[in-house]
Amino acid sequence: MTSSPSPQLRDLADRYWEARLEASPLFATFLGDHRYDDRVDDLSAEGEAAQRATWAGFLAEAEAIDPATLDETDRVTHGLLAGELRDNLIGIDARLVELASDQMEGVHADLLITAGQLRASEVAHTGPAVVRVQRLGTMLDQAAERFRQGLAAGRTPARINIERSLNQVDGYLASPLDQDPFALLAGPEGWDGEAAWRVELTAAVVDHLRPAFERYRAVLADELLPVARPDEQAGLQWLADGPELYRTLIALHTGLDLTAEELHEIGRHEVLEVLPAQYREVGLRQFGTDDLAEIFEHLLTDDDLRYRDGDEILAHARHCLDAATARMGEWFGILPEAPCQLTPIPDYLAADAPAAYYTPPAPDGSRPGEYHVNLHEPTTKGRAETASIAFHEAIPGHHLQLAIAAERTDLPAFRRLSWGHTAYVEGWALYTERLAEEMGLYETDLDRLGMLASDSWRACRLVVDTGLHALGWTRQQAIDFMVEHAPVSKDEIVTEIDRYIGMPGQALAYKVGQREILRLRAEAEARLGDAFSLPGFHDVVLGAATVSLPVLAERVAAWTGA
Repeated sequence: MTSSPSPQLRDLADRYWEARLEASPLFATFLGDHRYDDRVDDLSAEGEAAQRATWAGFLAEAEAIDPATLDETDRVTHGLLAGELRDNLIGIDARLVELASDQMEGVHADLLITAGQLRASEVAHTGPAVVRVQRLGTMLDQAAERFRQGLAAGRTPARINIERSLNQVDGYLASPLDQDPFALLAGPEGWDGEAAWRVELTAAVVDHLRPAFERYRAVLADELLPVARPDEQAGLQWLADGPELYRTLIALHTGLDLTAEELHEIGRHEVLEVLPAQYREVGLRQFGTDDLAEIFEHLLTDDDLRYRDGDEILAHARHCLDAATARMGEWFGILPEAPCQLTPIPDYLAADAPAAYYTPPAPDGSRPGEYHVNLHEPTTKGRAETASIAFHEAIPGHHLQLAIAAERTDLPAFRRLSWGHTAYVEGWALYTERLAEEMGLYETDLDRLGMLASDSWRACRLVVDTGLHALGWTRQQAIDFMVEHAPVSKDEIVTEIDRYIGMPGQALAYKVGQREILRLRAEAEARLGDAFSLPGFHDVVLGAATVSLPVLAERVAAWTGA
């Protein structure tokens, strides 16, 4: 049987992507597709049921195609499409939206984060944008109703997540109208109708959106908070269907067949045995001591290692970004066309946001990749962590992977623009923190200690995430473990632990993916010997856009002739 490109598969992939965009108009606009600018996502149970039927139909079509008849590119597309559809169905059947009231995945957080990144770049987009702002409250109302359905099924949220969500919503509602991100939506350049349009946007915010946020807040405060799980029962394990749900989330976030117990032990091995020796070597050079406690104490309490203000953080982050941009051509054959821009995190999100995060460029070129840096309470932030975070979030981490993926226009859109396969996406970013040392990007041993701290952080995640959600750990146990084994500020650790509570399983993906990429690299080097090319390996890893870890393993094996 001969293999060849499949028009049938390409048509199915295109129809699937169109359905994805129609199901999530906000995502479509974020990508620069303005056909649905007057619409919002449907979070209702009825809408989700209709979406499930659509995904199931597409999966049946995919399963009717024989992979043996496809060429290599389409075999990868077929496997990824069928896998993504199955994951979509699993997520719907697990009713994950019922628990999405936290500060990371809650609809309120999603809206507040994306508000400043959407564009109405042409006059034709401005009217629909006003209609959308008027309708955004529907999403908040639907999400609140799903939370109620979760409560009726015994799915209570963790108290700390509701408290943090309330903090976000209150911060937004207290913000002045002239700084409201929905009213400040970017419009067409030089448009003489902008002033009148701003009046319409502001009216939509005042008359529709902010009242909806008030209703949403009332549900969080009056219905969820009184029955929320205390810190002693913060993990999924305490829900009736929690153990099964956590197993599902492990599989969804890692793409591999791993148990909570296996992941817990992998993390403990790295935290307690592998990393301490590396700390001692670098710490002896930097601080003149190889005592772990003293090294951690220096990193955490030495005032000379703290920033004076937010401008210093931005300057350091920009220096790291510029240095990595200048060096990337030596280490990668495929380079992104889109630039990466440094952007401060808005004040109303900063208190409950991580130290940094990244958003990819719009495929139409209307928005660059953005490396968002948190300037909240800058004098509490250490200098050691900035470099490794910059390399993770921007270059050579997320920006290279996601921008290159978006620019592979020969591939179906769902492969280029999907945000799935967390272990691959985050594993790559964590892999590049160590790669940055090979690239000569860490300029001081303090930077290297920051790299080790970042690795400790991700290894600790394997321990505390599984501890919280499978082994009965309390929130305080998780905090204490990370405080002891990662030289990260207590406040940042607390924020992170609360993130793991609200997003079970997601934090496992980083270390799992990094370990898999390192394993594949070592195997490729052993097989190819002197013929091994590190830029070539990187191009294999990045060249097929966003893939699952099993598909990545197949690609590397084919590259090495295994």
